[in-house]
Amino acid sequence: MWATASSRADRWLFLGWIAFATVNVISMFVMPGKETVPFHFVWISLSLVYGLQPWSMKRTYLVLVIVGVVTGLALIRHVQNGVIGWEETTEVPLMSMVFLAMVWHVRRRVAASAEVRHTAESERRMRDAQRRFVRFASHELRTPLTVARGYTELIRNEDVHSQVGDDATVVLEELDKLERIAARLLMLAQAGEPSKLRTEELDLDALLQRTIKRWRPIAERTWSLAGDAGTIRCDPERIEVALDSLLENAVRYTDDGGAIGITAHRDGIDVIIEVRDNGLGIPDGDLPFIFEGFHSGSARGGTGMGLAIVAAVLDSHGGTVHAENVDCGGALFTLRLPTSPTDLSPVPVPYRSTVFVRP
Repeated sequence: MWATASSRADRWLFLGWIAFATVNVISMFVMPGKETVPFHFVWISLSLVYGLQPWSMKRTYLVLVIVGVVTGLALIRHVQNGVIGWEETTEVPLMSMVFLAMVWHVRRRVAASAEVRHTAESERRMRDAQRRFVRFASHELRTPLTVARGYTELIRNEDVHSQVGDDATVVLEELDKLERIAARLLMLAQAGEPSKLRTEELDLDALLQRTIKRWRPIAERTWSLAGDAGTIRCDPERIEVALDSLLENAVRYTDDGGAIGITAHRDGIDVIIEVRDNGLGIPDGDLPFIFEGFHSGSARGGTGMGLAIVAAVLDSHGGTVHAENVDCGGALFTLRLPTSPTDLSPVPVPYRSTVFVRP
């Protein structure tokens, strides 16, 4: 429908220009000595109309020839009547060259715009395909993992104190890792979809306290928290997953006894959350890509999904995340989150589960 309306508007614009140009060409013939203004009206309007609706080259050359011949005949008639000199006729080829130069630039602009649209569409299709694959893979992995876990637990329970039982325990630990990867794949596929957000009022300071409390027994680090963010409206589950991913990253890049701190405060209508550590920092070569999916840091590895999940969660809430190295060592991640996004609405779900991924 939109294309039809656009085509109709282009047709009326062209017909309107023909009427306007015809009036000015007639004026050139009937007003000897005053043909300069209508002459330029014809050529300037031609350029304006072409800039608004580029034509095919065949149509462009045809219109250019017609305009050049008609305006040229009017000038030649006045030359023959002694009203103007022959030098005035040079305006026709000059205006034609100016118009052709403008046509060249317009066609370059149109080609560049088409290339940008094509690239954007290709990237969109690639992201959609990746999201479908990730969602499909995460779902398909769950059934065989559940079956494998069940049989492995049976084997371990039958031979708890034997070598077979020990081997089964190792297998269960590896299955745990696979299940966490599958859960992260699903979260990565869904994290950036605002339509699936389940928003509610959240005491962000309380969430940060619970998060620190959960992580303290897991990682031997010096933990600190300074929060004064108050209440925000968001999807608590996804914000919690994003925080866990940031803290897991901080734990991975710090050694035992290292320091990890979280601060939160309001900044106008936004909340700023900062996660700082004194670890290895972010390699300069990795810094531009750390929020891309499946990009694993060159220092201590990882799945490459944690920070991508953080970026997707913040983007779905209308927020941003920024990473940088600090002068005293370590990295600083800054999250800017709207306190009350106006373009999000609650999406009812039958249940709620918290995904917590241990390092």
